[in-house]
Amino acid sequence: MAAYFIGFAKVQDAGKAQEYSAKAGPTIGPAGGSVVGRGKLAEVLAGAVDAHSCLIVKFASVDAAKAWYNSPAYQALIPLRDEAIHSTFVLIEEPN
Repeated sequence: MAAYFIGFAKVQDAGKAQEYSAKAGPTIGPAGGSVVGRGKLAEVLAGAVDAHSCLIVKFASVDAAKAWYNSPAYQALIPLRDEAIHSTFVLIEEPN
């Protein structure tokens, strides 16, 4: 079943955020992921989201998404990510 990685980001350092994005983006394709959508949050309709932007990536499965996230290539970027943005990441799985 397909899974979707959804990342919400609030920029702390614009220069580092740009560097993080440039380095993290190329790790997605080799892991079997494809970007479905990305952009600025236009409006929160209910609840609270403390983010400026959102990224949605489709993977073949939850396991594939977790393999990407836990890969050495992505894990190496986490210190930069944590300096660049405040983030919240979730995975959702399509139903059968």
